[in-house]
Amino acid sequence: MGSLNLDMNRDHMAAAILITGAAGKTGQAVIGKLAARGQTIRALVRRVEQAQVLTRLGVQETIVGDMADTVQDGRVLEKVQSIYLICPNMHPQEIDLGAITIRAAQAAGVKRIVYHSVLHPQVQAMPHHWAKMRVEEMLFASGLDYTILQPAAYMQNILAYWQAIIRDGLYAVPYALDTPLNLVDLQDIAEVAAQVLTEPGHQGALYELCGPANLSAQQIASTATAILARDVQAKIVPRDQWAEERRAAGLSPYALDTLLRMFRYYEQFGFRGNSRVLTCLLGRSPVTFAKFLERTAAAKAEY
Repeated sequence: MGSLNLDMNRDHMAAAILITGAAGKTGQAVIGKLAARGQTIRALVRRVEQAQVLTRLGVQETIVGDMADTVQDGRVLEKVQSIYLICPNMHPQEIDLGAITIRAAQAAGVKRIVYHSVLHPQVQAMPHHWAKMRVEEMLFASGLDYTILQPAAYMQNILAYWQAIIRDGLYAVPYALDTPLNLVDLQDIAEVAAQVLTEPGHQGALYELCGPANLSAQQIASTATAILARDVQAKIVPRDQWAEERRAAGLSPYALDTLLRMFRYYEQFGFRGNSRVLTCLLGRSPVTFAKFLERTAAAKAEY
């Protein structure tokens, strides 16, 4: 295990919130909201170069190492009051990572875990969803105070298509264009995460966190046309072609297979959600996809 900021004296630190998988977009969003609340944050990342970014976001201490090994080191959980558990995206050992983290929390006397799960983890046809359901089950039996967040698909996922949308006016997806998907703003999810990590009354809760609309690719393209003032068309990419491109780009076999299973499920059943829980937690309406696009376009125009 490597660590950074070792000049800090933990004896004089306030009890920290440990965030695993902290360097990803979810971890960074949650860190930003926690820092705004003045929380002491300890971050677990895989690479040394990720630490500088997190320090700028407000992290007081960064631990560098493989999650499976590092979280078991007693030093990582010293003076930790709660853990925000984010497993690496589509990791084939998510169940094992969840079990390791739960055991480490029990051994260290950490009382609370907030688990970043997913909407509809009950679906066995999507392996990464099903794995999160197994971690949820372990939390139920752990004796720990837990809160489980089940977010829908992020609006931010469209950023992977941003260049093609702006340059070519194309939004190309590997499933039917009328497939309804619930989209939620990651900033809204992060706000709720910070809330449940710092406020009482959320122990034992499972929160489905969904945006205000279930949108098809056609509706996404239509909204982009209106907001971005350029014609955007939705298009289907054959899944074989999509898979070959991702394989050539280095996507792991597990992630590739998992995503293809997810797309097939989406196409057959959709991925719908309801924003009522998120609205109650936020005390306001969740961000709409149109507002998200406006905010994103304005931010990119600044560069």
